[in-house]
This record gives sequence, C-alpha cells and structure tokens, in this order.
Amino acid sequence: MSSLPAGWYKDPADTSTQRYWDGEGWVGKAIPADAVPPDGPPPVEEEPPPVPEPAAPLPPASQRPQQPQPAPPGWGPMPPPPPGWQPPPGWQQPPSGWQQPPPWQQLPPGMSRAAVYPMAEARPHGFALAGLGPRLVARLIDILVVLLLNIVVNGYFGYQVIKEYVPFYRAVVDQMARGGNALDVPQPDGKADGLIWAMLIVATLLWLVYEAPAIAGSGQTLGKRIMRIKVVALENTEPLGFGRAFGRWARLGLWTPAWGCCGVGLIFQFIDSLSPTLDQQLRQALHDKTARTVVIALPPHDRQPVDASTGGSAKEEGPR
Repeated sequence: MSSLPAGWYKDPADTSTQRYWDGEGWVGKAIPADAVPPDGPPPVEEEPPPVPEPAAPLPPASQRPQQPQPAPPGWGPMPPPPPGWQPPPGWQQPPSGWQQPPPWQQLPPGMSRAAVYPMAEARPHGFALAGLGPRLVARLIDILVVLLLNIVVNGYFGYQVIKEYVPFYRAVVDQMARGGNALDVPQPDGKADGLIWAMLIVATLLWLVYEAPAIAGSGQTLGKRIMRIKVVALENTEPLGFGRAFGRWARLGLWTPAWGCCGVGLIFQFIDSLSPTLDQQLRQALHDKTARTVVIALPPHDRQPVDASTGGSAKEEGPR
C-alpha cells in the first residue's frame, strides 16, 4: 500500500492535469493542473445508461413459425371414420394440426349448410312472426267485413245490374228451350257494364276506407285484432301513418277494379296473398315488401311493441 496521503496531485500520465489520489489509486476525472481543486474527492458521476441495441426486424407473417393454438374446452381428437368408409378419389390426409372436419362429417355435394343448420327465426322488435294460418284467418274475416259493407253500400248498384241481366237470362233460357242458338239473343246494352265498373270502384273505396286508416293508426284491422297479429315497420314500432299504410294496401287493393278485365286483378291479388310462403326469413307478402313492414304475433297478454329508442318498455298486464 502507498504511503502517499489522499489528495490532489499532478497526474503522472499527464503532467498538465491533476487527479485525486485516494491512498490506493487515482479516482475521478482529471482537471487542469492550474485549476483550484475542490475539497475532498471529486463527485461520483453516474454512468450513462447503456444504449439498447436496435431490435432486429420481425420476419413477414408468412415466414414466422406457427405457434400451436390451444384446443377449445371439450375438444377431443377427431372421431374415427365409420365402418366401411372409403376416402373419395383424390383425397389426401390433412397435415398435422389441421382442424377441418373429416370427410365423413362434411356436407354432401350440392347440399347447403342451411339445409343442415336451420336459420334462426327472426323476431322483429322481440316478437315472433305471425303464422301463415292466423294471417289467412284474419284476411278472411276482413274480406267478410268488407263484403257486408258492400252489401249495404253497393246494394243499389247490384239491384240495377240484376234488373239489366234478368231479361237477358230469361231470353237465353227460352231460346234454348225452343232449340235455338243462345248466341242469337241480343246482349244487354252498355248500362250493365257501367254498373259493374261502378260496383268495383265502390268496393275498392270501401276496402281502402276499412283497412288503410286502421293499419295506419294501430297496425290492426278487425281480423288482425281477433287473431292477435299486428303490422309494424321493420325499423321501429311507431305508427305507420296513412301514407305508408296506403302504399301497403295499394299494392293489393288497387287490383280490385281489374276484376272486370277477365279476372286479371283477382289473379294478381291471389299471387300477392300467397307470396308470404316464399319468404322463409320474414314471411313478407309483396305488399309488405313495398311498405317495408312485417306482421308479428302478439303474446297472449296485452304486451304491445314499444320503440326502444324512446326508452319505454312493453306494457304487460294480466291475461284477459
């Protein structure tokens, strides 16, 4: 050990500087030889943190090693093929870790997944779709109501048509009884045809007055109330309003005057009435698609659809 006491001395390696000797070795940084040294040893300087080396760029995802994915809970190995199963031509063994179902569990050619996994039933605004049977019964009730209205309102025109055609039918019967040709009987004049067109127009207006305001306000005609079904919009449960209800009715009801054209209007109405059977998702008729509406079934109690955007809830009461 050196006998030199601790203190500031000229650095033997560089006499133009001085450094601090702690009795065992030189410590601290050197300072100029003519500078006034501080009392005691120089302050200890913290070492700068090491500079991290730049990380190597990651390889592309396609070149990264694939990590095995954990199996979901309850997953087990693939079941063995059924007895006697033979792989189809060109089939190859899947690679290790491949989780595609084995060929004997795959769908046959030409079969869709919808045939095996049925689609979940739509529930507009939380309500089940109205069945085709209740919708048919409701429509028959409405037809009966409109028919009764026509008997009352269109009775005069019907009586006038009968007066025009009764002599013609009697003449046809007499002509055929004498062995003559029924085509030789003079046809009724155009007054009868005008009366028939007037009856069809009145019947159309009666149907409009009966159905459109009821659907516009409550979404229910008398038949729909009895069968507990209701017409609502696809986007909300607010009242449809007369304009939208008229558009829904017009797709079906405006064909009524065309009954006089060899029954063309009746054919189109019949096709429209059958169209819900072709829509497996929402059971919309053509007039429902026009108005963007759907027919729902109300539950046995008095709960009615309420628009969720208003913050309300469906009112529930006891059974009637």
